Amino acid sequence: MAGSGTAHLRPERDLALAVDDLVVEFRVAGGTVHAVSGLHLDLLPGETLGILGESGCGKSSAGRALMQLPPPTSGTVRLGDTELTALSPRDMRRARARMQLVLQDPVSALNPRRRVGDIVVEGLEIWGWGDRDRARVVDELLTSVGLDPETVRDRRPHELSGGQCQRVAIARSLALDPDVLICDEPVSSLDVSVQAQILNLLERARERFELSMVFIAHDVAVVKNISDRVLVMYLGKTCEVLPSAALEASARHPYTRLLLDSVPSAADADRVPQPARAIELPSPLDPPSGCRFRTRCPLATERCAVEEPVLRELAPGQFVACHHAEPQGPA
Repeated sequence: MAGSGTAHLRPERDLALAVDDLVVEFRVAGGTVHAVSGLHLDLLPGETLGILGESGCGKSSAGRALMQLPPPTSGTVRLGDTELTALSPRDMRRARARMQLVLQDPVSALNPRRRVGDIVVEGLEIWGWGDRDRARVVDELLTSVGLDPETVRDRRPHELSGGQCQRVAIARSLALDPDVLICDEPVSSLDVSVQAQILNLLERARERFELSMVFIAHDVAVVKNISDRVLVMYLGKTCEVLPSAALEASARHPYTRLLLDSVPSAADADRVPQPARAIELPSPLDPPSGCRFRTRCPLATERCAVEEPVLRELAPGQFVACHHAEPQGPA
């Protein structure tokens, strides 16, 4: 399987989020979908962890499992000192206020029949915090995400652009003052110019509201720009974990290199990328034995088919699950 192990986990006890051996499986007509298989991750207060991978790699399933939407098949999720998977439905509902989710499609994520002001404070009213000055709270939240309250407060989602709707969704998620914000492809449906605005907004929100973030995306540049640390997933498994600053220059896993090679770059015009094998993509219904990436990997050997690679540290803060990845030599 692409990778296992816990070498990348840090010893700090004061973690915003800790995930241990997370498994997410779905029963379907053809069998069982192995969406996430033994995921381990941790998140420090104020840190942004980027989860990077192609569509179908399990990153969105992992993000929803962190919120217990639905609960994972097995494994544990600890939010601060609270073990979420052990909570009753009532306690889980209350704990979920501390961890908010920003979805991919901002328009469908908002109730089309409600006005923006009502959408933003809905969470506060549900939890009985509506005795606060409602108008002031709405204006403060909308202002914090770069919207003019006078202009958008009484509008409905269909009257706003996609970027404006995503700003409203972010304002709603901030209303309950969460500890962790999970962003599931929050800019993939937006124009490139709007993407940059939303990313800058999330970065400012993280600093202002002292948030920790899990940022899920398939876009290498987006993940690199907003994350402190990157976890690369393939078919439900962890391939590589490394600082975002080292992503382009120092990534060692063949799958991470494949993702980087798929991004056009003028600086790489003379470099010949190492191609993946031209085969049909494996199915999560029946993932390959050993390393799950081996059927596409140009470095694969017989060992890869029978022995699962374990995450090992190749450089400070960089962990790779590959039998053939070696530390980068001196320049």
